[in-house]
Formats: sequence, structure tokens, C-alpha cells
Amino acid sequence: MQKFLAALALAIMAATGVAHAEAAAYAIDPAHTFATFEIVHMGISTIRGRFDKKEGSLTMDRAARSGKVELTIDVTSISTGVESFNKHLQGKDFFNAAEFPTARFVGDKFVFDGDKVTEVSGSLTLLGKTNPFTLKADRFNCYVSPILKREVCGGDFQGSLERSQYGMDYLIQRGVPDTVTLMVQVEAIKQ
Repeated sequence: MQKFLAALALAIMAATGVAHAEAAAYAIDPAHTFATFEIVHMGISTIRGRFDKKEGSLTMDRAARSGKVELTIDVTSISTGVESFNKHLQGKDFFNAAEFPTARFVGDKFVFDGDKVTEVSGSLTLLGKTNPFTLKADRFNCYVSPILKREVCGGDFQGSLERSQYGMDYLIQRGVPDTVTLMVQVEAIKQ
């Protein structure tokens, strides 16, 4: 009789959504994750670039509406399509990649609308300085990959930063804006 009551209690909890949910672990898929930036150049055009190397992890509990994401970007992998410009961006005027080869976002404040993430806030470390940073989701979804046979979650996220907060103030006085938009299209595979 006790086994029957225990099984009945578990069935009721599962049916009413009271069962304890656990955070799931995901690994960021570098083949389906893109970190790009854009900045207005001298008020006339938009310069865009990307970082080709990135890695990270995600833990998420949609039922508890919580999670944590860690994304490390290799700034030495910057690519604008122009090698001489890449080298300038890697130099001391901008990313100083020789001394600070990575940028790191750690987000631990998730905002949900239902079971979809709409915003992730935390901190961005760049050039050895850490400041608050928020990425807002343009879209978020999860699906079961027909190839991997595992859940994949991700979306398109975007945030803006003032580069001078990180000590990157080259040419601000001559017309290159302080504000940079960072876009991250991310997919993470359940482990």
C-alpha cells in the first residue's frame, strides 16, 4: 500500500508540475555560435567584425527560471575581412590582444517569458576590466536536434557597451563613437 501511495504522490506531483526541476547543463556549440560587433565609423558607415573562436557553457532550469551562461571569446581571432585592420584592432589602440587575449561574459540573471529567455544580465570582462552587461534576446527556443538526438537551446542576443568603460577610448575625440553593439547568436547542446 505504501508503494502505491508513493507512486500516486509522484504521479500527482508530475501531473501538476510540482515535481522538482533540475538545471540542465549545455555546451556552447562553436559551429553554431557567432559573436559579432558593429560600430559607426566617423558618422558615415557601420564597421562590422566577428570573433572566430569562442567557447562556453550554459546551465538552465526553465521551471525555476534561472541559469548561468559563461562565454569566452578569443579576441585574437577577430576578423573584419581586412588583415591590416584586424592587426590594428588586436593592437594596443583597441583590444590589446597580446596582453588580454580573451573577453568573457558571465550571465547569471535570466529573465523569462514563459519558458523562453528574454534577457541575460551579468558581467563582461574586457581589457582586464569587468563591468555589468546585459544581452537581450531577439529570439530564443529549444528543439531536439534530429542529427544529435539531444536538446539544443539558443537564440539571437544583443547588447550595447561603452568601450571607454574598458579603457578603449582610441579616436573617441575624433568621431568614432563610444557605443559598440555586440551580437551573439548562440546554440548550446544539452550534455
